[in-house]
Amino acid sequence: MPVMKLNQAMFPQVLQCPAGTSRLELCDADLPGLYIEIRATSPGQGTFYLRYKDATGKTCHKRIGSTADISLADARKQAKVTKGEIASGINPKGEPKKVMLTYDSFFTDEYLPYVTPRKRSWKRDEELYRLRIKKVFGDKKLDAITRQEIQSFHTALLAEGLAPASADHHVKLIRQSLNLAIEWDMLDKNPAAKVPLFNVDNKVEHYLDDEQLGRLLAVLRDPNSPRSVCQIALFLLSTGARLNEALSAKWGDIDQATRVWRIPATVSKSRKIRVVPLNDSALEVLAELDTEGQFEHLFVNRQTGKPYTTIMKVWSRLRQKAGLPFLRIHDLRHMYASFLVNSGRTLYEVQACLGHSDPKVTMRYSHLSSKSMQEAANSASVAIQRGRPIVGANDAATTPPGEALAA
Repeated sequence: MPVMKLNQAMFPQVLQCPAGTSRLELCDADLPGLYIEIRATSPGQGTFYLRYKDATGKTCHKRIGSTADISLADARKQAKVTKGEIASGINPKGEPKKVMLTYDSFFTDEYLPYVTPRKRSWKRDEELYRLRIKKVFGDKKLDAITRQEIQSFHTALLAEGLAPASADHHVKLIRQSLNLAIEWDMLDKNPAAKVPLFNVDNKVEHYLDDEQLGRLLAVLRDPNSPRSVCQIALFLLSTGARLNEALSAKWGDIDQATRVWRIPATVSKSRKIRVVPLNDSALEVLAELDTEGQFEHLFVNRQTGKPYTTIMKVWSRLRQKAGLPFLRIHDLRHMYASFLVNSGRTLYEVQACLGHSDPKVTMRYSHLSSKSMQEAANSASVAIQRGRPIVGANDAATTPPGEALAA
């Protein structure tokens, strides 16, 4: 695209495509962006265009008119007016310029109101943003956030003392929120899209041996221990339920006659109705409760008359009393799974009891069944031994003559 000082007197001599070319652009040296497009199909005339960049940095072209209909002077005037409109935020294509929000405005006024009724962990999103993300990216325009800045922020979280998985959660939240901005046409590309995560396997599972389990049960059954929290812990250990499922459990969900507990979809992590079989120890816990007929929920804080929302402070004292300071409340669910696996139940049965939607999640317990795996391995040994020749009196009859003479 040659750049030259265009002159009306030069027309139409210069408005010709060189031999062998179908299209040519002549750029005006006096007004950057203005050019004449010449096509071989229309020798002696061309079309004035203004080349410019839109708000996203994309190169665009605005048609001004044909050289047969408008003079070079008028084309320059119109191009200058158009450039002024672009500078003031007017889109030459007739579309209003996007108002680019700051990340704080978008997250607070757009993202949170959208996810609050749709995402159970929205409070965690708000916490991650408020504590760390806001001070780094809150004042930045959405389109000013760069991948390098997100990667530096990601790395700095480790230096701050966060675990790799926790650092990953921050990047995932940024990525998810900006994807929503793209979906709503507020942003063209996501700078967090290709930021690599640490993806450290931080799954921690604590399994108790018989002696440790005995200490825990002694504390949970001690009449001097806080009864309601002990009953919740025993119920979790007996059902493999998640804490929020137990705290949200209502008597209307329990059918003791058929020994079934139906967890509503609104409570279940899978967002599907989950059926939990009630074993004898779970029914014993239910029989001890004095809330049936008086309250809607199973586990009620008698001091407030309301369902429990957390038991962590009391649980911390109970596990210390049992000499198990490492034991988390979620480990009771893992212990329930270990009971099933070590008793020879299949992983399919364990999956059904725990309510896992993906069998891969249940596979984490496959290493527990050492006894079942040993029995499976021994089945091969039995087959080998059954087919092995018996060494004894018949050896001579089965020994080839040549080998007998050699012996």
